[in-house]
Amino acid sequence: MNNKRGTVRAICVSQAKGTEKHAVDTAQFQAGFGICGDAHGGDWHRQVSLLSHEKVEDFNRKGANVLPGAFGENLVVDGFDFKALPVGTRLSCGEVLLEVTQIGKECHSHCQIYHRMGECIMPREGIFARVLTGGTISAGDVMQIAAE
Repeated sequence: MNNKRGTVRAICVSQAKGTEKHAVDTAQFQAGFGICGDAHGGDWHRQVSLLSHEKVEDFNRKGANVLPGAFGENLVVDGFDFKALPVGTRLSCGEVLLEVTQIGKECHSHCQIYHRMGECIMPREGIFARVLTGGTISAGDVMQIAAE
């Protein structure tokens, strides 16, 4: 898994922080903000969250039965082991350019998935990025490593 290319399997947004996100077909990404209409957008380093489709599938094989967005992730992409990418890696998808800013996160208040399964993959497998160049991303678009 850590190809130089992958496919966007899902784009997820939510109106409020602390809630599961729901999948949309297409989203507008704004430079310096994140995804238009997503609660986590703003002028900070965690504008967009990404999670590997393969890691979600592995977790589902353990009985989690989660849908895209359940971990609060914005982009589910196949072909990448995101946690293995160094901070500063740039990912391009169409005209959108993202820069990895954080690998994983501390989970202060365990989510519903953690309480049901005894673990959650987002804190160790998820990554965060900021939007350097805005544009549109749709499910099925190709994402690739632009620079490391």
